[in-house]
Amino acid sequence: MVSRRNFIGRASAVTATVSAAAVSKVAMAALPEPVIQTRPDTMPPLPPDSGRPYNPVVTLNGWTCPWRMNNGVKEFHLVAEPVVREMTPGFKAHLWGYNGQSPGPTIEVVEGDRVRLFVTNKLPEVHSVHWHGQRLPNGMDGVTGLTQPAIPPGKTFVYEFALKNSGTFMYHPHADEMVQMAMGMMGSFIVHPRDPQLHRVDRDFVFLLNAFDIRPGGYVPQVNTMLDFNLWAWNSRVFPGIDPLVVRKGDRVRVRVGNLTMTNHPIHMHGADFAVSCTDGGWVPESARWPEVSIDIPVGAMRAFEFVAGEPGDWAIHCHKSHHTMNAMGHEVKTFIGVDKKDVAKTIRKLVPDYMPMGSAGMADMGSMEMPMPDNTLPMMTGFGQFGPIEMGGMFTLMKVREGMAADDFNDPGPYKHPAGTVAYEFRGATDDPPRRFDNSSTGGSR
Repeated sequence: MVSRRNFIGRASAVTATVSAAAVSKVAMAALPEPVIQTRPDTMPPLPPDSGRPYNPVVTLNGWTCPWRMNNGVKEFHLVAEPVVREMTPGFKAHLWGYNGQSPGPTIEVVEGDRVRLFVTNKLPEVHSVHWHGQRLPNGMDGVTGLTQPAIPPGKTFVYEFALKNSGTFMYHPHADEMVQMAMGMMGSFIVHPRDPQLHRVDRDFVFLLNAFDIRPGGYVPQVNTMLDFNLWAWNSRVFPGIDPLVVRKGDRVRVRVGNLTMTNHPIHMHGADFAVSCTDGGWVPESARWPEVSIDIPVGAMRAFEFVAGEPGDWAIHCHKSHHTMNAMGHEVKTFIGVDKKDVAKTIRKLVPDYMPMGSAGMADMGSMEMPMPDNTLPMMTGFGQFGPIEMGGMFTLMKVREGMAADDFNDPGPYKHPAGTVAYEFRGATDDPPRRFDNSSTGGSR
């Protein structure tokens, strides 16, 4: 039986619970609505509709987080949560990220802005966010236990600070960091100059380098892996799932790259030389910029480089560590170069009719082979171009330079149409006549 005293006490507890729930709903209603994105495509740049003007970036296979203005403060809402990321068509990974994706959305603000970032934790463990490279109050730095209490599951914390310097930055956890970053938690943070004409370019791209160890047939990264990763990714995508960087001939282009893997990456671009213009420490003065065709990006650092797109074509851009341009399964395959496996193959086929000997003459054939594999498993080399298998994976994509594009056109223009006489060809005893720039047949000559 329930006494009157117990009944009143229980009723009071129920009332308190209902009141707390009501307060919670009111509090949540005051937050900016979180914008969720589940598509892995490169989204168009998001021009600012309020606040100071700036020239927006394009996040490779990602997007920019919308905001709201509240009494002069830019408010963003990040939701830390489990996500499913398509790393390339036919291959998905179960990761952790923000607002439906890994990496999370790019934060774009302007030097001098005051920002308020609401972070809701929907992970099964505590969380915090570190705003990498920002100069801010110590209590907003996002280091669990040191500068703030951890964000418990189901709770929302608020970070608020003013942006003191423009440049290229990122955000990532500082709670159970090894696990949470290995699961894909990170995002880009771009602070534009107060003057939109300062450091202006025509096209501005950003992406993060990340790495995973996902075993064949698996979906969840091995979070305790320290060095032997098997998937090297740009914004949690691997080739051929990484979109091209599409630019117009004559555009001044900036590419911003951040490294949250466990090793350095020499990023090499074909078709142009560039100047290193920015790090996560700030802009490099023009007098101190140096020319490169490859830039080594250390662990936990960001680099930006700029160039003028002068040569039309489909130009490769990739990490120059060769095993970083391969997908899963590459590290444990034995080397059989020079081994004649014809006789042993006949014997094995009696037991395994579909057996195919591989590797006796290198691995290039694997780029065109279609072999049965476990579900949700990538071949080591994949992706095709107009001339056949590209034999690449991982950290590889294309810079597609085209003439006559609209300023706001970022659509993939398809394969490059090479002018006659400009493609390498087989030598058959004589070379073709070089293409003539001017036909002076009427005067009996050419130049």
